[in-house]
Amino acid sequence: MTGGSYGPRWTGWGMGRGQGVRGVPGTPRVLRAMNDRAALDLLVSRGPLTRTQIGELTGLSKPTASQVLARLEAAGLVRTTGNVTGRPGPSAQLYEIDPTAAHVAALAVDQQGITAAVADLTGQVLGRERVGTDAVAPGAPHRTARLVARAVDGALAGAGLAREQVHGTVIGTPGALDPRTGRLRYAPHLPDWHSRALEEELAEVLGTPVTIENDVNLAAVAEQYEGAARDVDDFVLVWVGEGVGAAIVLDGRLLRGATGGAGEIGYMPLPGAPLSRGGDRSAARPDAGGGFQRLVGAPSVLALAREHGDPQVRTVAGALARDEVRAEVARRLATGIAAVVAVVDPRLVVLSGEVAQAGGEALRALVEEEFTGLALPRPALRLSDVDGPPILIGALRTALAKARDAVFHTG
Repeated sequence: MTGGSYGPRWTGWGMGRGQGVRGVPGTPRVLRAMNDRAALDLLVSRGPLTRTQIGELTGLSKPTASQVLARLEAAGLVRTTGNVTGRPGPSAQLYEIDPTAAHVAALAVDQQGITAAVADLTGQVLGRERVGTDAVAPGAPHRTARLVARAVDGALAGAGLAREQVHGTVIGTPGALDPRTGRLRYAPHLPDWHSRALEEELAEVLGTPVTIENDVNLAAVAEQYEGAARDVDDFVLVWVGEGVGAAIVLDGRLLRGATGGAGEIGYMPLPGAPLSRGGDRSAARPDAGGGFQRLVGAPSVLALAREHGDPQVRTVAGALARDEVRAEVARRLATGIAAVVAVVDPRLVVLSGEVAQAGGEALRALVEEEFTGLALPRPALRLSDVDGPPILIGALRTALAKARDAVFHTG
């Protein structure tokens, strides 16, 4: 994911002679490109619009709006989609993004397998596929590439598309690519994903550009695009599930860190948790080692319920149904979140992941209560309300943004 806002935010644009969007002066070619992109972004965010509506929303004159639409239609980016009826006078032609102008693939990786989705340029999901890690035998040559290809091909088959119709792929994984080495760090439980040239290898197999992004960062993209962080530029998403991590967004931009590890709060040392040493990171399980993850990750929540006299508990929801377990998890969560808030001072903290969702509003309220009296900033605390799998949705939104940047470059 690139820095900056995750979605278009419209302000009112006035354009005079020799000026483009936001009144920026430029050459005729630059102005055409700016006007074309403004119209395209409007059609993405608003849906079908008439020429008059596009002119009003961008500040373009009617002749200029007509020229813009003619160029975009000739380029195969826009198509007509009926007329506005029920009004006095001639019916107005509606225009929309041509969804077939580009397609993208998005993948979410976990310990059990890979989920893939394929969507058109409007974001409509056309096909999905889930591939378990057992689909390719451990130790098989090029195992990661084969699993990824199988997931993408399954989604493409469901969409009736071929690989050559995909313009780009975004893959969400635990951990993060180190920009200095190209290796995936902070994800010892994905041993087949540590090739130095992983992105290049997958791009060669799929035949599309590939971006590998931290899964919690992608969940934050989904949250700001259509979840609890809409219109918030400074927030922290805390993911609490099998593993624990955070995405830190400041002034609309993700904080990544020198090695891509900003937000890896699962390793954060806290009272009551063993320290996470270098040897611990090579462990096969995400809950092994020490740090915050050993206090609030899903395996630890289950262990806590057993300590409180429920040896038969099998689910996180069942464990958090016990008042004493929920209260202790809230206390531990608040301790870790307070450490982040003391450094970052976000406007909002979003709780996401299996533990947060299973605990629901009762857990959220207890965490908020734990902040009472602390000499710290008091950010708003919300539960994730993304409708669907947030990591996959974030990967899809990121892939769409990249594809639109490529195909909308009409200047």
